[in-house]
Amino acid sequence: MRAAFYTLGCKVNQYETQILIQQFSAYGYDIVDSSDVADIYVINSCTVTASGDKKTRQIIHRMKRTSPGAVIALTGCFPQAFPEEAQKMQEVDILVGAGEKKKVLDYVNQYLKDGKRIVSITPHTKEERFEQMHADNFLERTRAFVKIQDGCEHYCSYCIIPYARGFNRSKPLEDLKMELYDLSAKGYREVVLVGIDLSSYGKDIGCHLVDAVTLACTTQGIERVRLGSLEPLILTDKNLEILAGLPKFCPQFHLSLQSGCDATLKRMNRHYDTAFYRELVARIRAKFENPSITTDLMVGFPGETEEEFLQSLNFAKEIGFAKVHVFAYSIRPGTRAAKMPDQLTNHQKEERSHKMSAVTEQTRREFLKTQVGMTESVLFETERIDGMQHGYTKNYTPVCVHSDRELCGEIHAVKIVQAMDDYCIGELENE
Repeated sequence: MRAAFYTLGCKVNQYETQILIQQFSAYGYDIVDSSDVADIYVINSCTVTASGDKKTRQIIHRMKRTSPGAVIALTGCFPQAFPEEAQKMQEVDILVGAGEKKKVLDYVNQYLKDGKRIVSITPHTKEERFEQMHADNFLERTRAFVKIQDGCEHYCSYCIIPYARGFNRSKPLEDLKMELYDLSAKGYREVVLVGIDLSSYGKDIGCHLVDAVTLACTTQGIERVRLGSLEPLILTDKNLEILAGLPKFCPQFHLSLQSGCDATLKRMNRHYDTAFYRELVARIRAKFENPSITTDLMVGFPGETEEEFLQSLNFAKEIGFAKVHVFAYSIRPGTRAAKMPDQLTNHQKEERSHKMSAVTEQTRREFLKTQVGMTESVLFETERIDGMQHGYTKNYTPVCVHSDRELCGEIHAVKIVQAMDDYCIGELENE
């Protein structure tokens, strides 16, 4: 039988879908693309925004049109956060919550036997433990994502994720050690540690995120260790010292910001201010050689005045981010922000989005120019259509070089000679 998978949302969701693909493949299912005709479709949903829920519905409708008799299984954050709404979707045969994805295969096989609709959505509790999942293969040939943490307890006023993902829970270091060993044995040179709230890793099992990073950096065969999105408050001087002392650690810091205005941050229920963030960036730049600072910035949050927006815009200019994901606030039913007064119009949010994007695209160009003249190690990943080899430096600067050799999976010293709008051009040092 043919099974297809579709993933919406974050790297954690992508990791979990990869586990499901492994399970279905090992059981004997033929894995096909989500646009192909299949007997089973599995959708791993995201519910960060209401538009994510809309896209989930659209994907389900498309799959039903492609293969009317197919079994549809929906899992992930949408059914977990909004179980009653999800159960109204008559096209869905199997509904599985965010904390029980490993059971999707069993439920599909059960449904194929008796044809009875299955709904398995268990509410999160503080006693819940990290769901044991172990990935050993990825579509990317050189970089592996490793989920080490789940859940979030920050309750930002705009976010539904604590309700969808539950309380903080962490992968035990022994389990992580085995997963890293297997990935190394399969030839992966770089691992990216990810989580829903990665910064909270270890709080429930008596260790710390830097312990997981240290373990990864001391795994033979793994040459690079990178982190997903971080909450700024985790990066104390002690933690920065530990990370700076690990040669394999990649100094790319994706520090969640959301707004460069203190009043807006307070309404968002973020637990830092711009002064702390500014000082943290300065400490990182002092302790690491050629680090990059990337972030997410939201515009149009309820009550955001023109003055507050300009404060955020100017803060983005001041920090000089290497890359920014700019997005407009969208109402997420079930959150405090959805009921806040002074909601902005779509036109206002779109206008501010364009302005913020223009500023952060300029800071990216300026950052790329600072890389010119440097010699950096590049892990090569793909060959572009134009024949150039493409890879990333340790600080995640994309670099292209001319070479007649296939470089995928290799790490080479590259001198960066030119900055384009969104990448750099380099020359291999040994050619």
